[in-house]
Amino acid sequence: MSVAIYPGSFDPVTLGHLNIIKRAARCFDKLIVCVMVNSNKTGMFTPPERVELLRRSVKRFPNVEVDFSSGLLAAYAKERGANVVVKGLRAVSDYEQEVQMAVINRKLNPELETMFLASSEKYTYLSSTIVKEMARYGACLGEFVPREIIADVERRMRELERKDG
Repeated sequence: MSVAIYPGSFDPVTLGHLNIIKRAARCFDKLIVCVMVNSNKTGMFTPPERVELLRRSVKRFPNVEVDFSSGLLAAYAKERGANVVVKGLRAVSDYEQEVQMAVINRKLNPELETMFLASSEKYTYLSSTIVKEMARYGACLGEFVPREIIADVERRMRELERKDG
């Protein structure tokens, strides 16, 4: 059975993420979408909330599982029996950092390969950071995040604004 992992912070999951998930799920028997902790980012949602939002967003894909890990990706992949990491690339600027991570992961786990999927052109501009900014200004999120979680993102942004204001 071929098992791959698509790691990310997914804070929140975007339609660009969902596009990569859909395409990667066609390539493997099982795709594990893993919420990872990025110490350089402040979260809008907690990791358990992100897992729940992802589960609602991917329920139509029978071979996709959602999980969480706070450890190293290379160790998590070995533990889960995955030999491929899937990474989406939006622009050339993403490539340098992702290649560096792929080399490090391979040093830590020599069985682990990284597969890069180019973002669909309609999502090359899209990131979780942009979604948060759009939500902050009350923009319609229908073209940015899965419909299953629009209300969650809008509600959280209102909560954060009340807290800050």
